[in-house]
Amino acid sequence: MMIKMKRAYEPPERKDGYRVLIDRLWPRGIEKSRLALDQWIKDLAPSPELRKDFGHDPSRWKQFRARYRLELRSKAARETIDTLAKRASKSPVTLIYSARDEDHNNAVVLKEAIERQIKQG
Repeated sequence: MMIKMKRAYEPPERKDGYRVLIDRLWPRGIEKSRLALDQWIKDLAPSPELRKDFGHDPSRWKQFRARYRLELRSKAARETIDTLAKRASKSPVTLIYSARDEDHNNAVVLKEAIERQIKQG
């Protein structure tokens, strides 16, 4: 299983493999060519309402995580997660995000969802 997370502000590396931006909004101050993305999946990002409610406040992490997991249960999200899980079971996939907090962001929750999908087969 090869799922990594990386801030959009870190330089791309060959070992990143398939690079997927998972934010709804484009990272501030970054040119599109600099990100070296293979895909931008806006639909896997938390809803605008959830993102605003969370506000990257670690004290709201538990609530954000639970609500985002519910959003990831939609049919479209499950299909996309399944596709990423299949890809990650064969080669590296790097989830690109722009949040400053590396421990409390949507990439953490999405990585867990993809890893669960890989284990379930």
